[in-house]
Amino acid sequence: MTSRSPTLSQKLADLIAQIYPDLDPDILASQVVEAFWPDAAPRRKRARAPGNRLWSSQDAMVITYGNSLQDGKHKPLDVLHDFLEEQLADTVNAVHILPFFPYTSDDGFAVTDYRAVNPVLGNWEDIQRIAGSFKLMSDLVLNHVSSQGTWFNGYLQGHKPFDKFFFEASPEDDLSQVVRPRTHPLLREVETADGTRHVWCTFSHDQVDLDFRNPEVLLEFLRIMRLHIDNGVRIIRLDAVAFVWKEIGTSCIHLHQTHAIVQLMRVLCDFAHEPLVLLTETNVPNVENLSYFGNRNEAHSIYNFSLPPLILHAMMSGTAEYLHRWQMSMPPAQLGCAYLNFSASHDGIGMRPAEGIITEDDKAQIVDTVKAFGGRVSMRALPDGGEAPYELNITFFDAMKGTFDGPDDWQIERFLCSQSIVMALEGIPAFYIHSLLATPNDHVGVEKTGANRAINRHRWDYPKLKALLEDPNSTQSRVLGEMRRRIQIRCAQEAFHPNATQFTLHLDPRVFGVWRQGLDRDQSIFALHNVSLDEVTVSPLSINLIGGETWVDLLTGEEIKATGGDITLAPYQCRWISNRS
Repeated sequence: MTSRSPTLSQKLADLIAQIYPDLDPDILASQVVEAFWPDAAPRRKRARAPGNRLWSSQDAMVITYGNSLQDGKHKPLDVLHDFLEEQLADTVNAVHILPFFPYTSDDGFAVTDYRAVNPVLGNWEDIQRIAGSFKLMSDLVLNHVSSQGTWFNGYLQGHKPFDKFFFEASPEDDLSQVVRPRTHPLLREVETADGTRHVWCTFSHDQVDLDFRNPEVLLEFLRIMRLHIDNGVRIIRLDAVAFVWKEIGTSCIHLHQTHAIVQLMRVLCDFAHEPLVLLTETNVPNVENLSYFGNRNEAHSIYNFSLPPLILHAMMSGTAEYLHRWQMSMPPAQLGCAYLNFSASHDGIGMRPAEGIITEDDKAQIVDTVKAFGGRVSMRALPDGGEAPYELNITFFDAMKGTFDGPDDWQIERFLCSQSIVMALEGIPAFYIHSLLATPNDHVGVEKTGANRAINRHRWDYPKLKALLEDPNSTQSRVLGEMRRRIQIRCAQEAFHPNATQFTLHLDPRVFGVWRQGLDRDQSIFALHNVSLDEVTVSPLSINLIGGETWVDLLTGEEIKATGGDITLAPYQCRWISNRS
């Protein structure tokens, strides 16, 4: 006799008992259902079983701000839509529009109104239009809100329910164990209707942390999730989720209540009619990051945060030893889970995910090289009062200007190699718009805003960009054209399914190689990437090319003989050798 699967109410009640042990779990479970499915909206009778049908080899994502492109005449979201349709409709099928809500700082991550589209960008109809053509990802900025928004103003004035929405602490509390991503003082003194208070500010004093010990905070975010879903969002990014639950005297990161909240949201997504993907954003060391898969019951997808600094080191050093060693230790994503692979995002290249992988001396060499290529370094505070590099601020294209030996003439080839690695690995590839466009460092933006991250958040003049893309000799045209070609090739291969089998190849340390095999075992691809300035040869025997098969380099169309001579890779050349062309 088989046991019946737990009902939605049972699953929610079990999780609520972990998060809020002093509250009635059944009552709160019914409130959760009402928040996520108001007016008794329909839902699945059974949870969607873990599987690999929420993504395919055809998935590729572009990451962009709503106003990364602007022409001064049209709404930025309309301009973005035009660019997506004109340049990327045959290349990517998903788009992450970074926070498109009204805000006061941090380029959108200090939200003042979660229910409105920033009128400077457009409106909900513009969001829906993009969602009609692409899988749309939006940000659920969970941890904090703007200090100038309605919620915090209500808190300052003692208005319900906002008087209990924000996390307070005392300067006398033991906060020595708190993990910090920034160097500013953690607490901010404010005057409220009830007197002087000290509110918690993980990221900046304009970004005040919410208090999830109050279930009304969680319920409000579930209502916001539903609003996003109803407007076409299908991928929900949980921003800074690792920090949402605090307990004085602890590290205040990755606490068990945090994981239970992610599990609760996963349950809701799995019972939703809409095909929803939950993505966690946790820029932390690798083992901590992997924990957000849970036991196939937390995030559907996690960012592969260790990948950017490891690719950066490989391309700068000319050896893939760290990348190879890390990839050897990476577990395949569990059924119903997938990695999101990337090299660059709107933030800098995080250095915490390199902890325990890259030595301190090599990290220092990376930092020095980034500075030499015009980049900046943002620091974080350590518990002992010291500081350490938190992220490197530079466009990934400019980070490819050269090697540890200095700049050279191989920037485009080196950059394309770095992105081909992102495409070849197990997982879903995602590309920041400024990587696709080979955008250089925006030093003017840094001077104007005083923010290091502005270096990687350029706003392109759309007519100027279009002119560059129409010029076949421009860097932008050359890079976008080849990126499109490689992404299109990649997305046509079943062996590049996000969950297809992957083995790391043991080759010359200058060559990073993986073997991918399709879910039906019909197609194999040996993806080889020369990360050095040297010409390197690889024996067909070393990658076990099967005799009797016809092998083709998907990137060049060249036939590769299993019994022929060595396979040659020019500097930064990539070869995707497949038995199916």
